[in-house]
Amino acid sequence: MTAPSASRGVNLWEVVINPTNLKSKTLPLVSLRNQYSINFHLAWLAFFSAFLSWFAFAPLIPDAIKQDLKLTPAQIGNSNVVALCATLLVRVLAGPLIDQYGPRKVMAGLLFLGAIPSGLAGTVYTANGLYVIRFFIGILGGTFVPCQAWTTVFFDKNVVGTANALAGGWGNAGGGVTFAVMIALYNGLLSSGFASKVAWRVAFAIVPVPLLLLVATSVMVFGTDHPAGKWSDRHKAIGRASNSPSKSERLSEDERVLARPGESKDDPEKKGGLADVHVTLPPLEDSNMVSELDYAVNEPLTLELALKIISTPLTWLPALAYFATFGYELAIDANLANVLLSLYQSKTFGQTKAGYIASIFGLLNIFARPLGGHFGDLVYRKWGVPGKKYLLIFFGVSQGLLSLGLGIYIDSHHHPSLAVVVVLLIVLAMASEAANGVNFSLVPHCNPCSNGFMSGIVGGMGNFGGIVYAMVFRFQPVPVGKAFWISGIIAMAINILISVIRVPLRLV
Repeated sequence: MTAPSASRGVNLWEVVINPTNLKSKTLPLVSLRNQYSINFHLAWLAFFSAFLSWFAFAPLIPDAIKQDLKLTPAQIGNSNVVALCATLLVRVLAGPLIDQYGPRKVMAGLLFLGAIPSGLAGTVYTANGLYVIRFFIGILGGTFVPCQAWTTVFFDKNVVGTANALAGGWGNAGGGVTFAVMIALYNGLLSSGFASKVAWRVAFAIVPVPLLLLVATSVMVFGTDHPAGKWSDRHKAIGRASNSPSKSERLSEDERVLARPGESKDDPEKKGGLADVHVTLPPLEDSNMVSELDYAVNEPLTLELALKIISTPLTWLPALAYFATFGYELAIDANLANVLLSLYQSKTFGQTKAGYIASIFGLLNIFARPLGGHFGDLVYRKWGVPGKKYLLIFFGVSQGLLSLGLGIYIDSHHHPSLAVVVVLLIVLAMASEAANGVNFSLVPHCNPCSNGFMSGIVGGMGNFGGIVYAMVFRFQPVPVGKAFWISGIIAMAINILISVIRVPLRLV
C-alpha cells in the first residue's frame, strides 16, 4: 500500500523517494531517523548559527559599541556596508566549490572560518578595527549558498521550494534571534557587574563562537553529502535508480530499518543505526511532471560553462529579484534598530526596546519565507515554472509598494506613530521574506546541473543588493523616510524589469 498524501509532500514522517534521482518527495520534518531529515535540519541550523553570529554586532552597535569606540553615525553606516562585502565574494566563490566538493564540506568550512573573526570581536578598539572584523565575519553570510544547495540535493521538485524556504527562513531567523540573545546577554552581564565596554566583548565569546564550532562539528559528524552517499558517488544515483523496482515498495514494520538509497537493507554495516522509518519507492509513472531536475547532477564548473550560465537571461531572473528582496532584508536587519532609536529615543525608549522591536523583522522568517516557498510549490503543480515567476514578481512589487508607503508616512509625520510603523514593517517583512522563499523554489529550475554556481550567483546578488540598500540608508539623514521610499522604488523597478525574462513553458 502506498501513501498518496506523502507523494504530494505533506507527509512529515515518511520518506518517499523518487527512484529517478533518489531525492525525497516528502519533507519529514518531525523525524530524525533518516538522512533526509538529518541533513535538512543541519542545513538550516548551520545557516541559523551563521546568521546569528553575522549580525551579532547590530543589536549592540547603536549604543554600547558606539559609546565604547566613540563611533559617528557615518562610521556605523560604513561598518554595516563593510559587513556585507565579504559575504558577496564568499557567496560567489562558494557556488563552484559546492559543485566540486558538495555543500556539506563547504558549509562546515565556512562555519569554522567564520568562528575565527567572531572570536576576535573583543579585540576591537577603533573604527578601523571594527571594519576589519565585520568584513571577515561576513564570511558567515556565505553559508546561505551551501544551505540552499544542500536541501536542493536531497529534496525533489514537488517539495524543493518548501524545503529551501524552510531552511532559508529558519536560518534567516537567526538575524532576529541575535537581537534578543545579544541584548539579553549584554544586560545580564551588566547586572553581574561587568562594565559596558567589557560586557559586549564577553557576549561574543559566550554565544557566537561556541555555537559556530558546535554546529560545524555536527555537520561533519552527522551530515551526509548526497542521497547516493559520498559526493563523488552522485553520478551513480541515476544508474542505481534505474534498477529500482517498478512497483512501490514499503518496508514492513517488522523490519523497522531504513535502507538508504542505493544500499542493501540486509547489510548491517549500511543500516546507519536508523530505524522506525518507512521508505516508499513510488514508480516512475506516478509522476505527472517531466522535469530536468529528475536527472540533473551537479557538474564541476568550467570557464565555458560559467560563461554560458552568466550569459543566459534566465540566470538573472532570480538573481535580480533576490537583489531587490533579500538585499532589502539585509539592509533592514543591519539598520532597523538604529533607525528606530533615531526616531523614538527617549528615557523610556533605548537600545533594548529598539533591538527587541527590530528583531521582529528577522523572526518573521520563521513562517513568512517558508510560506512563500510553499506557495511556489503549489503554483508549480498547476502553472509550472511561469507560475513561480509571476508569484515572485507579485511579492517583489508588493514589497516595493509597502516600503514606498512606509517612507512617505515617516516623512509626512513629525512624530510618526510607533504602532503604525511596526505594523507596516510587519506586513513589509512578510512580503519581502515570502518573495525570498518563492525565489529559491525557482532557482533549482535554472541551470540545474550547476545548482551550486547558480545559488552562488543569486545569493551573491542578494548581498550586492544589501550593499546598495545599506548605502541608501547610509547617506539619508534622519528621519530616513526617504531611504525607505527610495528602496521601494528600486524594488518595484527591478521587478517590473525582470517580468520580460521568459521562463520555460514546459514543466522543467
